Amino acid sequence: MDAARELATRRCGRRLKQMDPAAFRASLDTAKPPKVSAPLRALWHAAKGDWSRAHEIVQDEDGPEAAWVHAYLPRVEGDLSNAGYWYRRAGKPTARGELQEEWTAIVETLLVD
Repeated sequence: MDAARELATRRCGRRLKQMDPAAFRASLDTAKPPKVSAPLRALWHAAKGDWSRAHEIVQDEDGPEAAWVHAYLPRVEGDLSNAGYWYRRAGKPTARGELQEEWTAIVETLLVD
């Protein structure tokens, strides 16, 4: 890959998704999040119990990935009407299962896409 294309790839975030879910989960034992996309960083902070930081990260992001994470966060707080709005923005069905299952599904999807 030539240098210009590699730089463009990094800028658009494709390189940021080359971590596997197990490594992402293992990074929760560290003090700083891995170099991943903003939605994944938000999920990292949410898993560490820092809901405010997670929300701060995704509220400034556009796109369906950020909207999906944004939908997950109000579910954590029990605000299902707000979550429903964000699920619609993300083009996803409203999650009804366990929060940890959804967190895992989002992480796995964002790391694979």
